[in-house]
Order: sequence, then structure tokens, then C-alpha cells
Amino acid sequence: MNGLVQGQMQLTGRGVTCVRGGREVFSRLDFQAASGEAVAVVGRNGSGKTSLLRLLAGLLIPAGGTIVLDGGDADMTLPEQCHYLGHRDALKPALSVVENLSFWADFLGGERCDAAASLTTVGLDHAALLPAAFLSAGQRRRLSLARLLTVRRPVWLLDEPTNALDAAGQEMFGGLMRAHLARGGMIIAATHAPLGIDARELRIGGGV
Repeated sequence: MNGLVQGQMQLTGRGVTCVRGGREVFSRLDFQAASGEAVAVVGRNGSGKTSLLRLLAGLLIPAGGTIVLDGGDADMTLPEQCHYLGHRDALKPALSVVENLSFWADFLGGERCDAAASLTTVGLDHAALLPAAFLSAGQRRRLSLARLLTVRRPVWLLDEPTNALDAAGQEMFGGLMRAHLARGGMIIAATHAPLGIDARELRIGGGV
């Protein structure tokens, strides 16, 4: 699989404020992340970990401050260079495993890698033709991880990425993250659990 990441990237947030439902979730948050770096976003429930990822993915608009990506593809926005993997697996139960992966590859566009190879890497090649409705929670998470491999994007935004993964799955995912960082990728992960890789902590305070 060919890498997508080229050059040095720097993601910078200055004074970022998030308001949802009329409530200020966090305010004046500063952060930085660079190529080859993983950042673990930590904090208690309701502190805004998921909201920060959604801001970076373009799913929410900051109420204040700036978010800037230097480097990367100058013709693409930050969200267009991100993979957002939510804590829920976005799968269509009636479609097969490989059909779900093909749907996401078509939807995301850009440089594609071989779907069958991605499924083999995450240990789902044996279930390629199985409807997603029959997958276990751990297998559903593995299928979501295969999306990260099938369409290359430099910035991975991960929300509790190890949820539902057994020990073998967590070890496999750790290898995928290390390989992504070695190619010059960037990872920002909201997590309560250790990622299994070296990561700098970004702590968010506040909460409900």
C-alpha cells in the first residue's frame, strides 16, 4: 500500500472554544500536533474530547479561536485530509463486509488501496462476504479500522478506538498506528484507555 503523507504537517489550535446546545463545553484551548506524532486527548466524561475531534473533522464549527493545518495538501481542507473514526461503527448491516468497505472508499474518494488487503491486515478476510449484521462488536471495530487503510488520509481522528477490541486486536491496531506515524501521519485520539503507542497527552478540563 502506498502512503499518502508527504512533507511536514503542523496542526495548531489557538484559543479554540466549543459551544453545544447553548453550553460552553471548553474554551480558549491551545494545542499542537505534528507529522509522526500521536496526541491522546484525555479528560472526564463531558469535558469535550469528542467535541474536539468533531471540530477537527468539520462536523462542528468553533465558537471562537482558530484551527490551522500547515503542510499537507494545499488544495484540500483539514476535514478532507482527516479520517474520523467515531466511537460508533458506521456500518450498513445489510451490506457485506467488503461492500461496506467499498461504500466508504467510494464516498471518501482519493487514493485507494486494495480492499481485500485491508481486510486481511485487520483479520477479516474470512468474513468478506458476510453481512455486517452478523459481525461481533470486535469485528465491527476491525471493519472500521480497515477503512483507515483502504483510503489513505494523513490525519486520523479516533474516538475511543480500542473499544470492543480484544488483546490481539489492540496489538494489531497498535501496529497500524505505529506504521501510520512512521509514514509521517498524525493521530489525535480521544481515549480513556492507553493507546498502546507513545502519545503526548492533551488534557481537557470542564465538563457537565
